[in-house]
Amino acid sequence: MPQRPLNVGIIGGGGGAFIVNPHQKAIFFDGTRRVSAAALMPDPAQAMEEAENWNYPIQGYPSYDEMLEEELKKPLGERIDYVLIVTPNFVHYDPAKKFLEAGIPVFCEKPLTITVEESQELAAIANSKNIPFCVAHTYLGHWTTRFARHIVKSGLLGDIRWADSSYIQGWLASRAEEAGVQQAEWRVDPKRAGASGCGGDIGTHAYMHLCFITGLEVEEVSAFLVNFVEGRALDDHFTTYCKLSNGGKAMIRASQISIGHKNDMGIEINGDKGSLIWEQENPEKLVILLKGQPERTYWRGDVEANDGFLGDLPEDLMSEPTIPSGHTEGFHDAFARLHRYFEVDVRSYLEGKYEKADGSKYAVVDDGVKALQFISAAVESNNNNNSWVKL
Repeated sequence: MPQRPLNVGIIGGGGGAFIVNPHQKAIFFDGTRRVSAAALMPDPAQAMEEAENWNYPIQGYPSYDEMLEEELKKPLGERIDYVLIVTPNFVHYDPAKKFLEAGIPVFCEKPLTITVEESQELAAIANSKNIPFCVAHTYLGHWTTRFARHIVKSGLLGDIRWADSSYIQGWLASRAEEAGVQQAEWRVDPKRAGASGCGGDIGTHAYMHLCFITGLEVEEVSAFLVNFVEGRALDDHFTTYCKLSNGGKAMIRASQISIGHKNDMGIEINGDKGSLIWEQENPEKLVILLKGQPERTYWRGDVEANDGFLGDLPEDLMSEPTIPSGHTEGFHDAFARLHRYFEVDVRSYLEGKYEKADGSKYAVVDDGVKALQFISAAVESNNNNNSWVKL
């Protein structure tokens, strides 16, 4: 007999916010989840008006506090099963803490919070109560990202010597925050975005991608944070040199002033046996370079085990529902994959069978803490003449 769809509550997302749209598409993607409730705006009257005008029926609430209070009065099966937080960075901590304390799983946009201390507190609550928590690092949801992780962690590239993980944009090359661009206004404000602008916004994606694929930790950084656009309080260009936990080295870099670049995220990993290249704007493809051999290009949906480079491939990787090769997946599919994996853990949690997620399917709360520690170390390094700072 089919399981009932999970009920999802949304915090934030009103006023034309971009990020709520891919999330809600992802929630409905498989027919096993649905948005049932929302507190969409900080102003109670606006929140209710937005809910009434939403493009499908939802239970609107004036605030996330009222949503939590009223949803808890409902029986299991009718109340929300997890909450999605898509507010600006400075409004992640409070609702996440309150919903965790109430025993409700949390799916939160990145970065987890705006301070290391807040992130550690959320991690302590989630871990002590054994509650599923996902940090929305979207690009971990691409099938090819998971495939890359398998290749690297299987040792097929040998010992990792160097990695270059980057996220390059150009949309903040001028003062968009003064042109009424909502997405820009809070991102350049330290009180709402945190200690780093570009680094916190997209540098954390590059950081998480490197750690996820390689399975390595960043242990020490030397950072250069630049404000190219005059008058900004936060960096719009972010470069870190990193020492990795296996003795290898890496560069994690991000820019939002590189004119012509849109969402140019990518990673190159160099081992002593070969190299791997992946690009977010062409996410169906993974390139492998081996010494003295032709370039190997793998396409999602057209990968076969034991081909002379690959060995056996994990069943759960190969059985992941995908459309045939040549019919491209993309950004929305990546979001959907994260919600799909999170759904499995939420259902286990509701049944009292949840075992703490290990970060192999999505970024967990502990990963969110590490990303904040990375940003904190980068800011400290930059403020101290680019000195090496341990995480």
